[in-house]
Amino acid sequence: MADATASPRRLERPLSPHLQIYRWSVTMFSSIFHRMTGIALGAGTLIVAWWLIATAMGPDAYADFAAVAGHWFGRLVLLGFTVAFTYHLLNGIRHLVWDSGVGFEKSTARFSGWLVIVLTGLLTVAVWVAAYASMGKL
Repeated sequence: MADATASPRRLERPLSPHLQIYRWSVTMFSSIFHRMTGIALGAGTLIVAWWLIATAMGPDAYADFAAVAGHWFGRLVLLGFTVAFTYHLLNGIRHLVWDSGVGFEKSTARFSGWLVIVLTGLLTVAVWVAAYASMGKL
């Protein structure tokens, strides 16, 4: 019997399919986007901390924060933070429902995935409309 480690010959095994083989589904997207929004929320917490510290430090520090947050790029970052927060919150609720053992059927998982995406858009718009309305800009 020959020693298996001595042979340079490769074993004939099937290769894992590449990502291009898979057809994207809403459940695949929701899983990946949930992880991405979790990372974004971690980074966005620094913005929230800056806001709270600037508020505590007085009007000059807050004016600096408000200038950055009011710039078009600052508003874009805040919009992204709002999208990440609402999506992660709603998808987290979806996961809590799954933890109870409900919603694992393919059609239900697909529906709940799309529901989270649509509600994320609606809630994000509602938050920004409410924010602009409270500033008197609507």
